[in-house]
Amino acid sequence: MGDGIASLRRHFLSLTIHRARMTWWRRLVGGSSGRDSKQPDFLAEAIDLESRGDYANALTSYRLALRERPDDTGVLQNIAIAFSKTGQPEEAIRTYRRALQVDPDLAGAHYGLAFLLLKRGDTAHAGMHLEGFLRTTSPSDPASAKFRAHAERTLAELSGMAHSADGGESMVDGTVDGADGASEG
Repeated sequence: MGDGIASLRRHFLSLTIHRARMTWWRRLVGGSSGRDSKQPDFLAEAIDLESRGDYANALTSYRLALRERPDDTGVLQNIAIAFSKTGQPEEAIRTYRRALQVDPDLAGAHYGLAFLLLKRGDTAHAGMHLEGFLRTTSPSDPASAKFRAHAERTLAELSGMAHSADGGESMVDGTVDGADGASEG
């Protein structure tokens, strides 16, 4: 992934995996991962699966983690990202919206949702979420600078499309140098 929000997400994934490393085989044979808890750590398992590109199985583990923490916005955002990666944009949109119900100022959910909405042609709502992303991130935060610039360019392009006298539309790109329109933060 890239810098900024994506690197923060990668750092979070790495820390979570390190803290809660628990292999499927150890759980199967009744071994321990060194943790006191006998409960499986579904979030760590999901993050581990996702880091290996196994988004379909990561979704299953994320759903189990969500049962334990139904209002965890980090889990909800990770589920939305996994839905995006498995070609389920409508489920990703629904999940980002749920995360925003829990926390209306969740920058990563606004950003990811905006670009999914753009891909399906919903420019009005995409613009609202790009504005929400810009409102909830700081212009002085170097971690979000690349994403803010992309959101600002996209908003300007959307504004140009809305005010275009000749009715011509330009292409709006939903990626930022290695970012997939989804983030952790």
